[in-house]
Amino acid sequence: MIEVAIVDDHKVIADGLERLINESETARVMGKAYSVAGCRELLKDRQPEVLLLDISMPDGSGIDLCLKIKARYPQVKVLMLTSYGELATITRALEAGANGYVLKNSEPDELLEGICTVASGKRFLCEEATMTLQKNENNPIEFTRREIELLQLIAEGYTLPQLADKMYLGINTIRSYRQKLNIKLGAHNTVQLLKNAKALKLV
Repeated sequence: MIEVAIVDDHKVIADGLERLINESETARVMGKAYSVAGCRELLKDRQPEVLLLDISMPDGSGIDLCLKIKARYPQVKVLMLTSYGELATITRALEAGANGYVLKNSEPDELLEGICTVASGKRFLCEEATMTLQKNENNPIEFTRREIELLQLIAEGYTLPQLADKMYLGINTIRSYRQKLNIKLGAHNTVQLLKNAKALKLV
């Protein structure tokens, strides 16, 4: 039986995953945590073969945590389990050392397959994540000169009115550019926008 630990800030989801895994004939859950701090405590005493790790948690990022886990416990296979399906997020997770990536809307069988696959030492991507990466390989995201300029100014901390002044554009035009950048980089706020931009070496 593959020993699995679950780290997800939603207890209902974590409990549901525990039931699913324990009812399978291939794996069992040896521990759960609901935060970055909780995960660190869990791993101090005992490490699972596979760690199901969410990205968004109240006290930090699962991707940053993955990087630290792989450095300290390289034998632990990290399978990201998240609702974030954007290219930049998938890329960042894999660069941080994640052994697999599964979206929460995946079928239960796909999750169990992911657990078995990463436990065997292979990489696993759910179907949707695979399609996202393949689509990017065939049609790389392109950014205009003005979009890159805006990204760099945002990284320097300029406010919306200051951005409009710096770029000699109206505030509504800046908002439109910003919305397009959010879509292209799969971001929901400024922090995520800049993180994803840095991951792609745009700033």
